[in-house]
Amino acid sequence: MGNAFTNTLRLMRAGAVLAWNGAPVAPEGARLPLPARLFKGLASAMGGRKAGRAERLARALTTLGPSYIKLGQFLATRPDVIGLELAAGLGGLQDKLPPFPMEAAKEAIRAELGAPVEALFAEFGPPIAAASIAQVHKAAVRETDGTLRPVAVKILRPGIEAQFARDLDSFFFAARQLERWHPPSRRLRPVAAVQTLAATTAIEMDLRMEAAAISEMAENIARHGDPGFRVPSVDWIRTGKRVLTLEWIDGIPMSDLAAIDAAGLDREALGLNVIRTFLRHAMRDGFFHADLHQGNLFADRDGTLVAVDFGIMGRLGANERRFLAEILFGFITRQYRRIAEVHFEAGYVPPDQSVESFAQALRAIGEPIKDRPAAEISMARVLTQLFEVTELFGMRTRPELLLLQKTMVVTEGVARTLDPNINIWVAAEPVVRAWMADQLGPRARLRDAAGGVAAIAGIAAQAPQLAAQAARTVRALAELAEQREKAHAGEAKEHGASWIWRTAALWLGAISLAAIALRLWLGA
Repeated sequence: MGNAFTNTLRLMRAGAVLAWNGAPVAPEGARLPLPARLFKGLASAMGGRKAGRAERLARALTTLGPSYIKLGQFLATRPDVIGLELAAGLGGLQDKLPPFPMEAAKEAIRAELGAPVEALFAEFGPPIAAASIAQVHKAAVRETDGTLRPVAVKILRPGIEAQFARDLDSFFFAARQLERWHPPSRRLRPVAAVQTLAATTAIEMDLRMEAAAISEMAENIARHGDPGFRVPSVDWIRTGKRVLTLEWIDGIPMSDLAAIDAAGLDREALGLNVIRTFLRHAMRDGFFHADLHQGNLFADRDGTLVAVDFGIMGRLGANERRFLAEILFGFITRQYRRIAEVHFEAGYVPPDQSVESFAQALRAIGEPIKDRPAAEISMARVLTQLFEVTELFGMRTRPELLLLQKTMVVTEGVARTLDPNINIWVAAEPVVRAWMADQLGPRARLRDAAGGVAAIAGIAAQAPQLAAQAARTVRALAELAEQREKAHAGEAKEHGASWIWRTAALWLGAISLAAIALRLWLGA
């Protein structure tokens, strides 16, 4: 952990880079220390002859290196912190850096997997992609029949963990100062935001976690028989904390529309599949790929979507899944009061707020899109407006919902690139309706009832143990009563009535336990 002096020096360097690029360095109205005010003034002066604010910020973050690139990508999910303009601009921040040398890559494999590259791979090529945390090589493994199986090998950058630890320490220091000097930011919980970033990057820098995420999603897909979507298989023998080996995906990138058309693939169907796959995973499984941009999506020759790069994943609990499904369904069916009630039931909006007023604000979001052309209806924009409205009603920041919103924005963008006229609400409706029927309809009630019967059966099956436990309790209570009677014989004479009632209460409890155990025993 760095001290205040060290962190201040690091942040001053970062501020200088931001200022040199004319990038915004602090929210408007912030009460900042003198160095930060100077950097902010310099940034404003430099910004007049530079590109847009978001572009300037992205360029500065790229100059500052891997940790700041990740910070920028994370801030793209926080329009509540940096505003819609900057969030949208940072959404396209390119996570590309020069590759590190082949010898360093081979040494990392040897150190992690305990064998030289030549013993693990029949072929091992130069890096084909390099990002802030890792780079990817194309390689091949020789099968027992002599054939070569192509694989992708992802390797962490040397020393990346230490670099992130230093920069994250500075981010925490900056977040604490922001909360101190800019009171309005406390509602946005910048320290908690940095904690989320730290947790995310810690998972990204353990490639076994990415492998586990792929494995978990593959099981979910197989369990439900999801159509038109799959994930690469994991080579667990050649995978460790700093090395990940996966099936090589030889598909068509979603960004190559000409190749998609040349292959005769249906772009409208692909767009629908992108949206519906994301919603299935988010609502049904509560586990979704949170970085579904075009560079991470490919199409097989038969039109099956294949996702890669599972470093950033999102999870939603049961309450969040119900929240998502009901607000989407509410907007589809224009049930604005129900959407408002869901916010209150989930505890997202304080109970002292008005349900009716909140429903009115939601109507102001939903009605303008009612008769708009399909190309102009954006689910992502509706969710963005929704979070803007909730701020007016005292809803605190929900990081898991912001990650969901960011993924929705990116996923919708991919779908619209494939089919500019896609109606996002029509695409979502069957998935949302199916989830509602499964979780809130008659089938759900039957399932809950079956669960209740199973619970009762489980209690009955434990009746002998419960009866024995009740008997032990009766004996223990009797011994306790006897000991207390001896110890407080004199007190009992003086306070006879109260002692009688206390003893009677002990025996009544023991008899009740015995009766319950006996009833379960007989019922079994």
